[in-house]
Amino acid sequence: MQVFRGFHHPGIAPQCALTIGNFDGVHRGHQAMLALLQSEARHRGLPTCVLTFEPHPRDFFAHKMGRPELAPARIATLRDKLSELERCGVDQVVVLRFDEQLASLSAQDFIQQVLVDGLGARYVLVGDDFRFGAKRQGDYATLDAAGQRLGFDVARMMSYEVHGLRVSSSAVRESLQRGDLDGAARLLGRPYSISGHVIHGQKLGRQLAESRPGAQDGFRTLNLRFGHDKPAAHGIFAVRVHGLTGPQEPPLDGVASLGVRPTVEDAGRVLLEVHALDWPAALAERLGPAEAYGKLVRVELLHKLRDEARFNGLDALTAAIWEDVRQARAYFADQASTHAAVRRQTTRDRI
Repeated sequence: MQVFRGFHHPGIAPQCALTIGNFDGVHRGHQAMLALLQSEARHRGLPTCVLTFEPHPRDFFAHKMGRPELAPARIATLRDKLSELERCGVDQVVVLRFDEQLASLSAQDFIQQVLVDGLGARYVLVGDDFRFGAKRQGDYATLDAAGQRLGFDVARMMSYEVHGLRVSSSAVRESLQRGDLDGAARLLGRPYSISGHVIHGQKLGRQLAESRPGAQDGFRTLNLRFGHDKPAAHGIFAVRVHGLTGPQEPPLDGVASLGVRPTVEDAGRVLLEVHALDWPAALAERLGPAEAYGKLVRVELLHKLRDEARFNGLDALTAAIWEDVRQARAYFADQASTHAAVRRQTTRDRI
């Protein structure tokens, strides 16, 4: 998949089948839309193209108004959005910077300058609530009329539902914000995850939990930066870490904090801090926690343990961390027991 910042690049296909949106989370509704786009593109002999925006238009307008609280929480980083779009088979993605110039384009200018002149759209697929142009003056009827005049096809995909619930980025955000990871997974079609390169932290974990029997290095963490100041999920989670082990080895179970670390830091920087519950001996021989820096990992958030909290000193924080570890281990033990029971029942059914 090719990714372009803006559409003034010689590598962009001269014509395409296009869909437009923010695609935050790339949930099952987005996936259904992209599958339809692929089908229509194949019939027309065109590459597929996704036009998306950074920052989110609602981010832009919220900050312009001086009301940052109105900006939506972010489900996924740009990296994760692009990764999921690639998994859906998209040929090219054009990321437009949403700024004052783009926000002020009329609906007709957006169609002419961006869709026709910039991207060579021959087929355009949008959602049922699609609006565009300055003051959201353009809608599906506007786009359809322009398509008839300028020579491109326009189609609209109606809402996608799962168990009677309309699938939307807003619904995913609501599930994540209330800690319903299973509900979010049903809407996304996969466990909710965050990826990134492991970065250096404050090394605070080396000072914590030294009294734990057998602990040699304290409470070491793998730190990932979340590139937005308002993540949809926040708190302490049981997680699974992919990318540290080899392709034939299982991922690592862990416990993670996603937030701003209110006990030890007030900078507002959002970090995902992951503590692997156990480092397999074979893995420890070739890769210890200190050698993980720079690696690209993906962390699945599977179960919320509690909200983030401010503690009265490092001793209280340490006690809370080891309680989190205990609960995470109990969660994974319960999952393993349930899986084993289901497997035994399946085997009996086959017999």
